Parts: sequence; structure tokens; C-alpha cells
Amino acid sequence: MTQDMEGRQGDSSVRNELSGNVNGPSIQAQRVGDITFNVRMSAADESAYRPDQVPPVTVRWVNRVNELSLLHDGHRDAARRPSGVGFTVISGMPGIGKTTLACRWADEVRDEFPDGQLYVDYAALRRRAVGGGVSAGLQKCLRSLGVREDFMPKSLEDLVGLYRSRSAGRRILVIVDDANQPAQVKPLVPKGPGSVLLVISNGKLGELALDGACLMSLKPLDTASGLRLLADRCGAEAVAAERDAAERLVEFCAGLPKALQLVAARLVTNRRLTLTRLADELADEARRLRGLSLGEQSMSAVLDLSYRDLPPDAARLYRILGWLPTPTFDAGTVAVAAELDTAAAEEQLDVLVEASLLESTRDDRFYFHDLVRLHALERAAEDEEPSGQRAVVERVTTRYLALTVLADRAVRADRLRIADLTDLLRDAPDPFAAEAGPDPLSWLDAERTNILAVLEEASRLGLHQHVWQLAESFTVLFLHRRYLTEWKESLELGATAAAEALVPAAEARLRSLLSRPLMDLGEYERARRELEKAVACAEVSADRALNASVQEFFGRYWDRFDADRAMDAYRRSVELNIEVEEWRGAAIATYFLGCAQDTAGHHDAALETLRRAHADLLARKDQRMAARALAAIGAVHEHLGDVDSAMRALDSAVQALHAEKASYYEAQALVRLANLTDRTGGAPETTREYLTRAFKIYEEGGSPEAEKLRERLDTAE
Repeated sequence: MTQDMEGRQGDSSVRNELSGNVNGPSIQAQRVGDITFNVRMSAADESAYRPDQVPPVTVRWVNRVNELSLLHDGHRDAARRPSGVGFTVISGMPGIGKTTLACRWADEVRDEFPDGQLYVDYAALRRRAVGGGVSAGLQKCLRSLGVREDFMPKSLEDLVGLYRSRSAGRRILVIVDDANQPAQVKPLVPKGPGSVLLVISNGKLGELALDGACLMSLKPLDTASGLRLLADRCGAEAVAAERDAAERLVEFCAGLPKALQLVAARLVTNRRLTLTRLADELADEARRLRGLSLGEQSMSAVLDLSYRDLPPDAARLYRILGWLPTPTFDAGTVAVAAELDTAAAEEQLDVLVEASLLESTRDDRFYFHDLVRLHALERAAEDEEPSGQRAVVERVTTRYLALTVLADRAVRADRLRIADLTDLLRDAPDPFAAEAGPDPLSWLDAERTNILAVLEEASRLGLHQHVWQLAESFTVLFLHRRYLTEWKESLELGATAAAEALVPAAEARLRSLLSRPLMDLGEYERARRELEKAVACAEVSADRALNASVQEFFGRYWDRFDADRAMDAYRRSVELNIEVEEWRGAAIATYFLGCAQDTAGHHDAALETLRRAHADLLARKDQRMAARALAAIGAVHEHLGDVDSAMRALDSAVQALHAEKASYYEAQALVRLANLTDRTGGAPETTREYLTRAFKIYEEGGSPEAEKLRERLDTAE
């Protein structure tokens, strides 16, 4: 009896296996009683069979328009070449949407591949106990192309040969997912003109560029795209009703579609959970990865897949990097943190970049995606000794301390300092002294976010000696570039650390320095309290040079409220500096005394005092402070009614301050020039130019003066 498996009888293309051989591949076998029926397709049926294995896109498409366009362009370009085979690698960190992009493109170009679309998932193959390699991937493709198991070659070489033969006459799309080695990919390049191989990998697989592959690296979604994805899953009305919370959730998911999908899934499966409650939960970094999970699905599990593929040395470095307090880091910092030589650190960093667990920049720096950093921390907590974190942070803080101290001294060697770091610097190479070394202020500016992060983490871990020493040397940046909020934060940490370390001289120095940003920010009462503590600590230290400095700072406070008390403080500072032969300190206190005399209306005395200070500062080769004295001389000339002399002095001061990169004081001189120009009937456009230049400086430094100038410029329009 002849029987079709769909219930039809008498079909001449299907025969009882016992009655004779039938040409064509067997596609289904089934036992009925004691008789086996093999149902085979005819040649016509085989040619009509079109594999369509690419997973469907079950979620709404969000953004990636440019990437889709690039895939289309690459396909059209490949079709015009003689070989006509397209080859693209889509890489990116886990959870960033690589597979979704590939499947979406496959759906759009379905009609361009009349012989079908094949899909090989190496992650699924690796989960099998046996056969998780290239051979298994080739066998899967060959089965899809009509090759029976009993005709399947045994060797890899023969599998590759047969695959090329079977694909040569077909126009197919082959998607290879979760490949982590170039060797897994090359054998699967189809041979038929118009065919495309699309590879998805967490790794870069840059070696495949030698084989003509186009490399495409996916980046996280922007905020607008993240909100659209969240609205699609949770409803536009829900997102609109809690817009701020929705934006926070997108921020915490850091542009990863997988994380956003997990957030949305939690919201729609738990009606009591609001966007605000979930945002508050994820705001705690210690709970964030746990919060990005639902059932067996989690961001930790997604990232674990890449982590488990790392070699042991790279996996250890990954964990250690999770402890780094700095948002970015270079190979030198990594080498110190992990106790490696720089070459070994660079080699292992390259492994992490290749695995898309670390990002690199054009200036040879590295950084974690936010969620990857939390995963690295999670793995460190699980697999490293608890004491390891403090040791890593201490090594990194020591490195930053040495470099910051060297930068500070490169800017000005004879400044008052409390920290004695002779032993630390004895064998430390000085990059700022090298012929092609970095500019110290530019380096400090570029590293200021990292240094602040180091100060915060070292303070949290109780590294008090490191913290106050680093804060003291770091202040050189803010004396030249007025990032007031950051200056205040660093000195607060330093003063607290000095108190904890029981170093009264350091506490006095840091609290007196702290009065500077506090006053610039209008926090006068707090500045006075800090100075009173500084005076008490300085007296305990019995350091006369330090006492002279604290008196100078207190004079600058009294400048705003009581000119007589200010002058008394400056005179005392001059006396103490002369006693200990601190000539630069004496010249600086003399400068401030002249400014106070001018404020008190003693203009002739002020002019004499400031000229003496200017000459003394030039003699000490302190061009920056000498320029400030020159600006003050210009102000005195203005008060004396000598407009021409005032203009000349102020103009020279602006040029000198600009050359010294003393932008804050340059802005002050520019405003004074603008006021003088305006008051004496000068050209309005000149006044506006001075004010605009000053506004840009204040705005960049975060000074409240910026808003005042903005209003003035707006009013003048």
C-alpha cells in the first residue's frame, strides 16, 4: 500500500520503501506498526523548498535607521561586484540589539533571497554536550540545503567543500549569531552570487576585514529612542504620565534595548509597580542589576555569556577594573591597579575591547558601559577577596597623587605646601619635565573628573592621608581655572581627611583654601567658619609660614565686610612671611594689602603698595600674580581719575593674564575694562566685546557672575 503522510493515497511520487529505491533526499521518517515509511521529496519538491529560519521580529522597531541603511547599501554594493557575495559583521556589547537588527533587515530583504534564509546560532550549538563547533554549524546549513544525514561528510574539510557546492547555485542569506572566533565564520561564507553572510558577535572580529567583511559596531540607543521603546511596551500614556521617571529609567538602562525590555516586562507584569517606584529602585547602583531581571531573564545573565568566554587573565582584569573609581582609565592606570607591566595590561585590555565588554577612545583611554561596570563589580564581589578593592584603590590613588604633585610643582615650584612627598617622588618619572611632555594644567584639566572620583572613593575607604595630600596638590588647577563646585568638593574631602588623619597643619591649609570657592559661590558665613577653624589649626601647628597664609585668606574674607580688619590681617601676613623669609608670600600679601587700601579709599597709598608688590612679584618670576597686581594698579588709576593710565594698565593685565591662562582674573579685568569704556563714552561694540569674552569665561567655570553678565548683555541688545 502507498500512503502520503498528509492522508493522500495513490501519489506516484511517494513509494513504500520496501518496493524499491526512490531518488531524492529523505525528509521524514515515521514508524507505523512494524513498517517504516520514508517520505521523500521529488526533485521538483526539493527545488520548491525554501528554508526560512531567521527568527521573527516580535518587538516594535526602534531607531537603528542608519544601521539598516548601511546594511542595504552594503548589500547593493556586494551585488555589483563580480563575486556578488556580501559579508558584514555586526558587533556590540551584549544586550545592545544586534540580533534584532539582523532579523529586521532579513525581514525587509526577504524577496531578494529566493533560495531562502539560513540561521546558525552558535550559542545554541555550544549549549549542546557534543557538536557545538564549526562542523555542527555547517551540518545545520547543509541539512537546510537538502543534504541527508547519511550523505553528510565526516571531516570539516569535506563539509566546507559540500557547503560551497550546495550554496554555489543559490542566492541565500546566512545569519551566523553569537560567533566569537573568525574561524567559526569563514567556512560559512556562501558561494552563490547575490548571497550574503551576516555575522552577529559580541566581539569585534576585526580579522574578518581581511576577508572583505564590512565591520559595523552598534552603539546604545539615545534617550528619545529609549523612551519610544518604553512607550511601546508600557503604553504612551503611562510614559507621559510619569515622564521624569521614564527618563530616569532610560538613563539607568544606559541605552541597552535588553535592559529596557526587562524594565518594561517588570512594569507590565506587576501592576502595582509604577515607573517612579522602579526608577527609585534602580537609582541604587547596588540593586540595579538585580532590578533588571524577570524570571530567568536578566542583564547579569546576558553579560555572563561574554564574561565566561574570557581567558582567565582577562577575566581577572575585568573584575579589577570594576573596582576602579575613575570613569575612564589608561593602560598605565590599569597596569598599576592590576600590578601588571604596561604591555601585559594593554594586551588584556585589547581582549576586553574585542569582547565588547570595554570601550576604547581615540586617545588610548578606556571606559565601561554603566551596566557592564556594575556587572564587573558584581563578579569582583563574587570571585575576588574582599580586601582587594581597597588595595586597588590605594594603588590607583597613589599613582594619581604622584602625577598631580608633579603637575602642581611644574606649574609653580615655590608655593606653600604641607605634604612632604619626597619619598613618593624620589623614583617617580616626571612626564611634565620631558621635552614632549604634556602641559601640566591641561593634563589636570583633562583628568579632573577622574581625580575627583579617586578622592571620593579613597575617602569612602578611609585613605585619609592620600586624600588630603591629593586635594592639596589638586588645588593648583582651580587657582588657574575656576571650576568652583569641583574645587569646593575636592577641598571639603581634603579638609575632612586631614581632620581624620590628625594633621592640623594640613587641615588649616585646606580649610583656608576652601574659603576661596565658598566666597566665590556667595557662601560667606560658611567661609568665615572654615577660616576660624583654619586659624585654630594653624596655631596648633606652630608653623609661621602657614599662619601667614591663613591670615592672608582671612584678610580676603574681611575685604568684603571690613576694610580695616582686612588690612590688619594682610599686614600680619606680611610680617610673618618676612620672619620666615617667605618672600613670595610677603609679595602676595602686599598685593592684597594694596587692594584693601584702594577699597578703603586710600588710593595714593594703594598705588604705592601695589607698585611695590608688582615689582616684588616680577622679581620672584610670578607672572600670574604680577599681572593681577597690574590689573589692580589699573583700578587705582581709575579711582584717581587717570583714565588713560587705567586703560593701559588694564589692557596689559588682560594680555598677561590670558598668556598665563588665569582666565578667572582675566574675566575680572575684562569687566572692569568694559565698565570703564562704557563710563567714559567708548564705543558700545568695544564694551560688548569685553563683556562677551568675560561671560564665556565665567560660564565655562560655572561662576554665578555668568548669569549677571548674560542679563547685562541681553539688556544691551
